[in-house]
Amino acid sequence: MIGEMAEILEPGILKGVASSTINKLVRAGFTTIEAVAVTPAREIAEVAVMGKDTALKVCRLARMHVDPGFIPALEVLAMRMNMIKCTTGSNELDRILGGGVETGAITELIGEFGSGKTQICFTLSATAQLPIEEGGLGGNVCAIDTEGTFMPERIKQIAEQKGMDPDKVLERILVARAYNSEHQYILISSLPEICNKNGIKLVIVDSMIGHFRGEYIGRGNLAERQQKLGRCLSKLLRVAEAFNLAVVLTNQVLATPDTVYGDPNKPTGGHVMAHACTHRVFLRKGRQNTRLARVIDSPSLPEERIRFAITAAGIEDVEE
Repeated sequence: MIGEMAEILEPGILKGVASSTINKLVRAGFTTIEAVAVTPAREIAEVAVMGKDTALKVCRLARMHVDPGFIPALEVLAMRMNMIKCTTGSNELDRILGGGVETGAITELIGEFGSGKTQICFTLSATAQLPIEEGGLGGNVCAIDTEGTFMPERIKQIAEQKGMDPDKVLERILVARAYNSEHQYILISSLPEICNKNGIKLVIVDSMIGHFRGEYIGRGNLAERQQKLGRCLSKLLRVAEAFNLAVVLTNQVLATPDTVYGDPNKPTGGHVMAHACTHRVFLRKGRQNTRLARVIDSPSLPEERIRFAITAAGIEDVEE
């Protein structure tokens, strides 16, 4: 079943599929049955260099293996109960997120520079490694840095403040620097293999939209930009569901000076970003070195605003 423990793809596990085809899939990075099941056949045919008919057959068999199709909603509820929540370090922020950052979903952090997006990601990089019973995910972390903002010194400081071994925390974080949107796409495409081999339970992309905004300028390039952005987001959601891990993205804001009422800063990425992300949280600067967080879109969470602080220990509740 998708969302449970990933099952290794090996010869003989899918009846009727030749060993050579399985080996092609593994070499292409499809190391688990879940990874094959959640990937479109067209993409498998392209990446694994195989015929369309073979790719369709492999996808069909993989989906039948992990997904029975229509099931009672009660079983869906039971599956939802297996989703894990990772603490952000702030009880109040955890509360409006329904207990923390959820596995099997994409959580989007939106805000202008200095609103706390990256600081939340740094804190999660440490807390995700905590045992499940302590509010963590009990796994490793993979971070894709698109803006050169990854600071291991800051994560080390947070780990020390939380009583964790800073060297072990940093050792369990895999980091890749994406230098352009194409490189970012390649890194995201490699996640199924990376996550499976390294026990990854949290994937961070900081930021998701930066390269796309810088490379696809003007309305003439908007359609192509959104198409490529959508492909990246689709892959991330499939990874979250297939490996039952949490995906956290940061997103920038676009200033709209003609706004008369309300906040003139709007999330970038348009409808593609809005539809792909499960939970969307808007961040902005508050008074006395605090930050404000508000859930602006979620299928299960009410819209609510809270205040949190950024300290040496990362994200914490504001002291009254």
